Amino acid sequence: MARRHDLVGLTVLAMLSVRASHPYELQQFIVHTRKDYVTGLPRSLYHAIDRLTETGLIQPAETIRDGRRPERTVYRITDDGRRELGTRLSGLIEQPGLDRPTFTAAISLLGSLPVPAAREALLARAAALHETITTGTAQLGTLRDTGLPDVVLLELEYALAMHRAELDWTGTVLTRLDSGTLAWPAPIRADLLETALHETEQQS
Repeated sequence: MARRHDLVGLTVLAMLSVRASHPYELQQFIVHTRKDYVTGLPRSLYHAIDRLTETGLIQPAETIRDGRRPERTVYRITDDGRRELGTRLSGLIEQPGLDRPTFTAAISLLGSLPVPAAREALLARAAALHETITTGTAQLGTLRDTGLPDVVLLELEYALAMHRAELDWTGTVLTRLDSGTLAWPAPIRADLLETALHETEQQS
């Protein structure tokens, strides 16, 4: 599932939407922020960069050299890349049927979306969850009416409980967005990236 959704490529787009970076910076930021869904580093990262470059979603911006270190190519996101990021990420947030690791990865990148786009995606997810809960509750009632013992229906009960918990969480996030208590401005994301890169450079 993660490969089908190209979570590594999505992460690269999200990071480059904050500022242009070279692959080593991106790798260190991924490790520093514990995006554990990105596996196979550094090969998976370089493969993602190649794919994104070939499709015009990112492009080389400059080549830099720091002291005696090898030259490094700095990449930046293109306008097409920003649109693709918004489309892909919003789509993942809106789908309640995703496996949990993929959704968790998408949530970790949610701050890459503008607030209106994030709000729209979360509202769509809430609506889909509500429909799923309504359908599931009706199905559970029908099955109980047939005389099936509750122990046979525990799986459906569990699924409904998880959907209700997720709907409650989604509603809480939307409330925080609407009230302004969930900090979101772009400078905060940029500062986070700069801090992480500074710390990882000191460690390297």
